[in-house]
Amino acid sequence: MLFFILAAIGVVWTIYFIIEASWSSIELLISYLKPFFLPFEEQSLTKRFGSWAAVTGSTDGVGREYARELARRGLNIVLISRNLDKLRNVAAEIEKESSVKTKIIVADFSKGAEVYRHIEDELKDIPLGILVNNVGIQYDYPARLCELPASKAWELINVNVGAVTLLSRLVLAGMAARGRGALVNVCSGAELQPLPLMAVYAATKVYVRSLTLAIREEYAAHGIHVQHVSPLFIATKMNAFSPRLERGGLLVPDARTYARHAVATLGRVHDTTGYWLHGLQYFFIKVAPEWLRIKIGIYMNEDFRKEHFESVRLKTH
Repeated sequence: MLFFILAAIGVVWTIYFIIEASWSSIELLISYLKPFFLPFEEQSLTKRFGSWAAVTGSTDGVGREYARELARRGLNIVLISRNLDKLRNVAAEIEKESSVKTKIIVADFSKGAEVYRHIEDELKDIPLGILVNNVGIQYDYPARLCELPASKAWELINVNVGAVTLLSRLVLAGMAARGRGALVNVCSGAELQPLPLMAVYAATKVYVRSLTLAIREEYAAHGIHVQHVSPLFIATKMNAFSPRLERGGLLVPDARTYARHAVATLGRVHDTTGYWLHGLQYFFIKVAPEWLRIKIGIYMNEDFRKEHFESVRLKTH
């Protein structure tokens, strides 16, 4: 009798583990199929959330493409980033492509608390329907904690932790008062385990995931869709330490491809990798025990570290 009880517990646990590990892939599949099976439930993003969206880190990479993709869906765009010239260029590009309104806000999130009063003043007359917390920074190259300059550690915390926390706090009250809105927090597959040689970066992403899931419950009754987006590698300048990653490939999409898939999930699912092949990778990563993921992580980052220094050596000779 004890054998059958233990066997049943084992079966239930196995089924639970498989579903939990594959849930991101399942939700991503649902987001693709839902328009075909429930077409009358589909609404445009503007009707569901409002006519304005803000995107942080919006002058390069994923942020820029998120802003362009949202504009193609009819949303007016607030671009928030630190480089004024780049902001103006992206704003002009979006207005020409999609015939929507844009607003630019210059903000250097690495400076910490001082930037948020300015952002709040700039947003006070805009009924923001969607906020994409995309801004983030990475290590210059994989490094041990004691090799990481203190200034870089603070920059990682101010940008990756401070921005998502304080901007979410800034916009959620207005969304709750209007009874609708969407908050998109772009995280990273680095959240899945401690990541040696990128320890601080990975820890900030664990924080973002925890924050996102908590405030989702806090505002569940207020009509706000809080989405956790957890991509794996994307071919952007953030991964400049690896020429291989910058070149991209089947498992490493470019920013435009990634953003097109990720925006398609907005309002449909709460947790997603944003890209179907990342969803498959996410599943197989979660199946492995954490100790093995940590070992694979340090092996991978040691390889990226060697690649970085070899690339630097070739450029200087």
